[in-house]
Amino acid sequence: MKITLLTGKTFEVENGTDLPIKAVCTSRCRRLSLRIDQKERRAVLNMPPRCSVARALQFVAKNRAWVEAHLLVLPERRRFAAGDEILLFGEKFVIRHCPALKSGVVAADGELKVSGEEAFLSRRVRDFIRRLAAKKLAEMTRAKAEMLGRKAGRITIKDTKSRWGSCSTLNNINYNWRIALAPAMAIDYLVAHETAHLVHRDHSPAFWNCVGKLSPFAEEGRAWLKKNGALLYAYE
Repeated sequence: MKITLLTGKTFEVENGTDLPIKAVCTSRCRRLSLRIDQKERRAVLNMPPRCSVARALQFVAKNRAWVEAHLLVLPERRRFAAGDEILLFGEKFVIRHCPALKSGVVAADGELKVSGEEAFLSRRVRDFIRRLAAKKLAEMTRAKAEMLGRKAGRITIKDTKSRWGSCSTLNNINYNWRIALAPAMAIDYLVAHETAHLVHRDHSPAFWNCVGKLSPFAEEGRAWLKKNGALLYAYE
């Protein structure tokens, strides 16, 4: 195996196999660690600034079985299709292709009716979910922020690689659009998690106590995302 320096401080691991790994070296990293990038379907090796390439290679080799096992269980990529049943903020909908419909996408009576050519159905559904997520997650976030006596900054919907949400030092909050497909309790937990960062920047006991006060479903929602999050990341 070898690690080749690419742009900036990003590396590609080339090991003569089909094991996909990207290595990233940042000043914030304190120790070697591996995680699975569910969107890009490869492992990410986090390296401290002064870590040698030799040490990084040894770490990858030692944890190769872990990487292979986790990549093996990633669900196949999915596109939205007519007949699919999905959750949208906890409500079940069946996707129906309605070519003659003139309103783009309409959600009513348990159906998500999608107009236009079938080739564009998946993209239309995804765009609709992103717009819905932008509206509902903003409402939920501002309501929970008010409970804390704080104000959130910009609330943005993104297509992140492996994070469900984040809160910046400027109190701007980002959410992954796929969270809209999770059960309501998981969405409520995530909003509580990111909103709690308006008060606690770390993950201290005080932070988790705050999350629990903001969401009665915190423990259950967190467990669901940990167990099933990869299923949502399969959607393109």
